[in-house]
Amino acid sequence: MRAIGVTRYRPIEDPESFTTFFEPKSTPTNHDLLVKIIATSVNPVDTGVRQGIQTPLKQPKVLGWDAYGTVEATGEAVSLFQPGDRVMYAGSFIRPGTDSEYQLVDERIVGHAPKHLKPAEIAAMPLTSLTAWEALFEQLHIPVDNAAETHGKTILIINGAGGVGSVATQLARMAGLKVIATASRPETIAWTKAHGANEVVNHRQDLVQQVRDLGVTFVDYILELSDLNQHWHEITELIAPSGHIVSITGSDQPIDLRALKQKRATFAWEWMYTKSYYQTADMISQHKILEQVSQLLDSGQLRSTLTKTLFPINADNLRAAHRLVESHHMMGKVVITNEHE
Repeated sequence: MRAIGVTRYRPIEDPESFTTFFEPKSTPTNHDLLVKIIATSVNPVDTGVRQGIQTPLKQPKVLGWDAYGTVEATGEAVSLFQPGDRVMYAGSFIRPGTDSEYQLVDERIVGHAPKHLKPAEIAAMPLTSLTAWEALFEQLHIPVDNAAETHGKTILIINGAGGVGSVATQLARMAGLKVIATASRPETIAWTKAHGANEVVNHRQDLVQQVRDLGVTFVDYILELSDLNQHWHEITELIAPSGHIVSITGSDQPIDLRALKQKRATFAWEWMYTKSYYQTADMISQHKILEQVSQLLDSGQLRSTLTKTLFPINADNLRAAHRLVESHHMMGKVVITNEHE
């Protein structure tokens, strides 16, 4: 089978930044599905991992963590899927990625694909949906379906126009929260409002003053998706007593958790790969989340965040997609597909 990988970091303009190679098609065992890849998207994790490969590798590393495809074969322990099923998933951090003709993936982190969306619209959603869902409903402990409990509560989403922010804004509104999201350009402000933000503030300006100008002294929840160190002081100032904070970005410098003590606020990390990385007992929860996301997409309650489609999946289009993500001006998601739509 044909695959596209990286042997060491090279600037994206370099024609050798991606390598096309061939290897035998794998046979699924245990809980694995063999999936024929139809569409895949590029996320910041793709560019981050590529840039981190500073020592040359003997075997190309296949990137890619978003997929839409069809099940070709199943392992002997598989019970959730059968050959021919259309599926979507975000994969595992410790296995070869989606930039390949075929891929092995554990059924417990896979969902059935929506029936009424195009391949690129589907492939744009798994990673960001899982990240947003786990951040909101598992790490921030927001009730999924209890409007009485969320009534009157507010969330601040820092970087509302990004891939995760575009989904989190929609899910938070569905959960009954008032959503304040950040964006800085006219087009990203419009995008963020279109995806459900009640109010938009500029993350390049003082967030504390802007939020309080909206008549909000403290927010109950904060979802940080951009630059934790840059916004930490604003986060600790804006979080409500007994409020909840989640970050997906990490930090270049240590953060001072003591700043949360007086408010008795809680802080947590969200990493979508944790369950598959450690093979946790609740790993199948990602299957269940994707099943719900699929239904929400089919019903129109959740909108795909696809903004750019490239055809077909090859090294040139992967370079183009990585270039777009590295520009840091992307709204929504860029997807590469092998099917004309």
